[in-house]
Amino acid sequence: MSKWIDISQPLTNDLAQFPGDTPFNFSLTYTKEETGSVNIGQMTTSLHGGTHVDAPFHYDSNGQTMEKVDLDIYIGKALVVDVSDTDSILPEMLATIDNVERVLLRTSLPNNPKRFPEAIPNLNPAVAPLLKEKGVKLLGVDMPSVDAPDSKDLPTHHALYEQGIYILENLMLDHVKPGLYELIALPLAIEGADGSPVRAVLKPLAEEE
Repeated sequence: MSKWIDISQPLTNDLAQFPGDTPFNFSLTYTKEETGSVNIGQMTTSLHGGTHVDAPFHYDSNGQTMEKVDLDIYIGKALVVDVSDTDSILPEMLATIDNVERVLLRTSLPNNPKRFPEAIPNLNPAVAPLLKEKGVKLLGVDMPSVDAPDSKDLPTHHALYEQGIYILENLMLDHVKPGLYELIALPLAIEGADGSPVRAVLKPLAEEE
């Protein structure tokens, strides 16, 4: 029987974050010795640190907040596509996608959760209309963003949004073979939020066995 594959970045106190954003931090508020019964922890974090999803509100002040997004988007058949042979991801590289609503891109960026990359592969905004034509509803990447980290106009975020495609970022795919999987990447129901951390996992489908 196939086992679930964890494709999430571990949340550690040395996790890299967007420059200037709130770093992840976990600590014990109270120890078992102090309470007499239990350890109690706390954490602070940006909603965009580690493996996470963007709610439309992240880049559109009138967009859906996290608790309003349809959960079905984040559960179901997903196709892992290897585009690691290029630093410029173009629509024609995704032309063979068919009959799948979730696409995860394994790019040339090495998976290193403790180091924020100086540069990331360019995901051309023109992929959005192609993915829409293919019926895709969720695009996942193993990068901290679908746009350059220093971008202010976020062309690929907005291009995907205009096509009704949701975004999953900071996946760990270096150890995952291309092919079809079952994906679970559920966000937390954080009221009013612009995103959420997720525990993203894959299981190979029967077609892959």
